[in-house]
Amino acid sequence: MNTIEIVRTMADFGFDAKDEAGHVIKMDTSDDSGGKNYGARPMQTLLMGLGGCSGIDVVSIMKKQRQELTHFKMIIKGQREADKIPALWEKIHIIFELGGNNLDESKAKQAITLSIDKYCSVAETLRRAGAAITWELRM
Repeated sequence: MNTIEIVRTMADFGFDAKDEAGHVIKMDTSDDSGGKNYGARPMQTLLMGLGGCSGIDVVSIMKKQRQELTHFKMIIKGQREADKIPALWEKIHIIFELGGNNLDESKAKQAITLSIDKYCSVAETLRRAGAAITWELRM
């Protein structure tokens, strides 16, 4: 079982989340909810987790395809449910920006599809919570 430790370290709502290896993510609430801009909001860290999970998948798959990436960037945009508490992620769109020497676009699309639809546990978790995840590739 994985263990995460959460400690309040800043004002009312500033928290440090630490994993078993000692990696820390700082979290806070929004300014209008009393936050102090200490860290990312918890719901945004879900989108960050999606990016990390899918990014690892895509790079790994493309390495196996013998595709040499020299540029990798993801832009993730999310829309939450309106007028609901809790407000879950409803729509998530990911833009993959990939560059490299002689990249095969069909292989890049295959890698992204495999990640989003099959391998990325964060994507599946968000999908099961009702989020629609779409993506596009820019090369």
